[in-house]
Amino acid sequence: MTDRPSAPSGPLFPAAGGVRLHVRLTPKASRDAIQGLADEADGGQVLKASVTAVPEDGKANAALIQLLSKAWKLPKSGFEIIAGATDRRKTLLIHGDTQTLLDHLRQRMPS
Repeated sequence: MTDRPSAPSGPLFPAAGGVRLHVRLTPKASRDAIQGLADEADGGQVLKASVTAVPEDGKANAALIQLLSKAWKLPKSGFEIIAGATDRRKTLLIHGDTQTLLDHLRQRMPS
C-alpha cells in the first residue's frame, strides 16, 4: 500500500488517531509562510511552506510546526513528523479526532 492515493487529492489524508499532511518545506527562506498547494509528479499535492530557520538540529522542523500550529490554531504538541525529518518533503501526523481535524484543516487550507 502506498502512502499517497493515486487520484489527485489535497495534502490531507485520514489516519488512525488524526490526519496525515504532506509538506514541501523550504528552509533558510526570507520569511516564514504557508505558500499554498503544489502538484507533485505522482499526481498528489503537497502544502508548500517556508521558514527562516536553518535545517540543522531540527530547527527548520520546529519552525514548521510552530508556523502550522499558529496559522491553524492547533497545539504544537499535536504535530509529529512521521517521515522526512531530514528531507524537504515531509509527512506530518496531526493528532486528534480525524473528522474534526479534516473539517478544521480544509477550512484553513489555501486553494
